[in-house]
Amino acid sequence: MSGCCEDTCALEQLRQRQRGTLQVVLVINAVMFLVIAAAGLYGKSTALLADSLDNLGDTLTYGLSLYAVSRGATAKARVALFKGALIFVAAAIVAGQVIYKLFVPSLPIFEVMGAFSILGLAANSICLALLWRHRQEDVNMSSVWECSRNDIASNVSVLVAAGAVWLFASGWPDIVVAVGLLLLLLRSSFRVISSARFELARAS
Repeated sequence: MSGCCEDTCALEQLRQRQRGTLQVVLVINAVMFLVIAAAGLYGKSTALLADSLDNLGDTLTYGLSLYAVSRGATAKARVALFKGALIFVAAAIVAGQVIYKLFVPSLPIFEVMGAFSILGLAANSICLALLWRHRQEDVNMSSVWECSRNDIASNVSVLVAAGAVWLFASGWPDIVVAVGLLLLLLRSSFRVISSARFELARAS
C-alpha cells in the first residue's frame, strides 16, 4: 500500500514540476511572439516573422501541454498530434510569406533583425535550459523539447541572415533563412506527428 502511495506522490510531484516549467516557458514565448512579430513587421523581415510564428506555435503548444500533463498516455499522444498539426500550419504561413516576398521584394532592416534575433536567442536559451530535465519524461514533454530546440536554431539563423543582409545589401538572405525555417518547421511537424501516431498505436 505504501508503495502505491509513494508511486502516486512521485507522479504528482513530476506533474507539478512539469506544470511549473510549462507555465514559465508559455509566458516567455507569448511575450516574445508579440515583440518579435512587431519587430518583423517594422523591419520588413520574413525570417523574423517566421521566428515569431514559431513562438506563437510554441505558446499554443505549451498551453496544450499544460492540459495534457495530468492526462493518460493516449490523451498526451492526441495532444502531441495536434501540436504537430499546429507546427505544420505555422510552416504553411511562412511559405505564404516567402511567396509574397518573391513577388513583392523589399530590403529588411538588418539592425532590427540582429537585435531581436539576439533577444529571442536569450529568451529561448532560458526556455531550453528549463525544459532540459523534462525532455525524455513522456511524449508530451518530448514534443515540447523538440519545439524549444528548434527555436535556438531559428534565432541563430535569423542572426546570420541579418549579417548577410548587411554584407550584401540584399533581401535574399532573409528569404533563404525563411525557407530554411520553413523546412525546419516541416521536419519538426512530421517528427512530432510520427511520434504521436506511434504512441496512439501502442496505446490501442
